Amino acid sequence: MAYVPAPGYQPAYNPTLPYRSPIPGGLSVGMSVYIQGTAKENMRRFHVNFAVGQDDEADIAFHFNPRFDGWDKVVFNTKQSGQWGKEEKKKSMPFQRGSHFELVFMVLAEHYKVVVNGNPFYEFGHRLPLQMVTHLQVDGDLELQSINFLGGQPAPAPYPGTDYPMTIPAYPAPGYNPPHMNSLPVMMGPPVFNPPVPYVGALPGGLTVRRTIIVKGYILPTAKNFIINFKVGSSGDIALHINPRIGEGVVRNSFMNGSWGSEERKVSYNPFGPGQFFDLSIRCGTDRFKVFANGQHLFDYNHRFQAFQMVDVVEVKGDITLSYVQI
Repeated sequence: MAYVPAPGYQPAYNPTLPYRSPIPGGLSVGMSVYIQGTAKENMRRFHVNFAVGQDDEADIAFHFNPRFDGWDKVVFNTKQSGQWGKEEKKKSMPFQRGSHFELVFMVLAEHYKVVVNGNPFYEFGHRLPLQMVTHLQVDGDLELQSINFLGGQPAPAPYPGTDYPMTIPAYPAPGYNPPHMNSLPVMMGPPVFNPPVPYVGALPGGLTVRRTIIVKGYILPTAKNFIINFKVGSSGDIALHINPRIGEGVVRNSFMNGSWGSEERKVSYNPFGPGQFFDLSIRCGTDRFKVFANGQHLFDYNHRFQAFQMVDVVEVKGDITLSYVQI
């Protein structure tokens, strides 16, 4: 089965530069743009533009521009009617040459909030209306690993038998199940950025068919393993135990009635290595879990715990830091 991204979660993996892409549904308050990449060893500068249009001459509502030039700084600006406005600068460089980074732009009512590697960095007040922004542009001395637009509305789909679009909420309410969306996974809440490890998150209403959980993080250079458990809080039973072991493989198992079952280990590849980012998408189906890593199918795990609806806790622990979790 091909990867079916959940509404509100449609990452682009390893995009090429220059990156120019429409923002799904346009920009709106409450959205976040999440970028993972690596600053090149010889980095001089790169930019991220929230652009009004797709061509090179388009106006820019927000220009984010780190510069390594002897006076390391980050420049912020707006281009309107072809003219650059007044620069804002911060003489602080949150990026390191040759190092991975996580860059998040949170779109708030009064400003863009910029967060780098989990640390708030800058707030840039809106000079152009958010509704004018249609595209994201990224270019410069970096390598991109992923770009993701979080919290936006998916494109409206026509309702069967009509020509009228019906907007599907990014986070459908329990019981919201339009007939033509049956195959899509659902997520119930917004992402939590940079939660501490160990992480414990509640699944209100329990685990349901088509529900998708996203776990995105960074494996520490000295890591040996980490664990993700789908757990019944009242009994301690574990419907799915995922245990990537560095240099070994990816162990899966279930813990029921006080005992572990038989391990499953077979995978076609192991995407987990020290000093690397990972992006896991775990989807619950009627008869199995389907797990994707960095957009590629990793493994299926048949339900052993048949009453999987009782699973109400997700826990993550081990030798990692978490970028965000969405359950």
